Amino acid sequence: MELLIIPDCHLKPDMFSQAADIMSCQGITRAVCLMDIADDWGKETDLGLYSGAYGAAIAFSKSHPETLWCYGNHDISYLWERYESGYSPLAQHVVTEKLYELRSTLPDPGQLAFVHRVGRVLFSHGGISEEFVRRFIPMRYHDDTDRTLEKINSLGPDEMWQDFSPLWLRPQYNSDRMYRPRKFIQVVGHTPVKSVTKERNIISCDVFSTYRNGEPYGSREFPIIDTETGQYRCVTS
Repeated sequence: MELLIIPDCHLKPDMFSQAADIMSCQGITRAVCLMDIADDWGKETDLGLYSGAYGAAIAFSKSHPETLWCYGNHDISYLWERYESGYSPLAQHVVTEKLYELRSTLPDPGQLAFVHRVGRVLFSHGGISEEFVRRFIPMRYHDDTDRTLEKINSLGPDEMWQDFSPLWLRPQYNSDRMYRPRKFIQVVGHTPVKSVTKERNIISCDVFSTYRNGEPYGSREFPIIDTETGQYRCVTS
């Protein structure tokens, strides 16, 4: 099965119409969004943009109801009231309201979670490390990936608001051993990259981020991945 990956959004609502166009042209029926829909440089007071970005995500969810959504740190921070770079106190109500609305549009509320698995591909915002699984998931589940992901998805801020959690991990910058690397490929966002790249078993695709002045940092491509072979290709709208 081929899936379209929607990388970190950061208040770029047009990404969802671009994704829909690509899916139509490429004959793709399912997508995974790595979220971080909220927050961008200097946009803290533009509540219309916050509302519009989540509104575009909700509209996409309604037209593509099988989409899976991976919480980003910039989304969940509003539900947990955890301040971080870019967090907008003015937007707190808008973001929380829209996240609840997004979840209500899903056929299964579990489609909005920290981590997902489709075939031999694991999707999360930052990545799932062996250290995180070892520390927070009972050992009896470690070889049962579906139960491990279920346990991760039940965790709260005490476990998830840490540098090595699936919300915050940056495997591009360290040698953290990833969870079951011989069996699974992981698709992650969170860390801006110039182009979609694969190193070890990690495909990094945060390519829509910008510099502080708003200029594009990355290639602005959408990856399409085969969830059985792990092969991927990139397209633009």
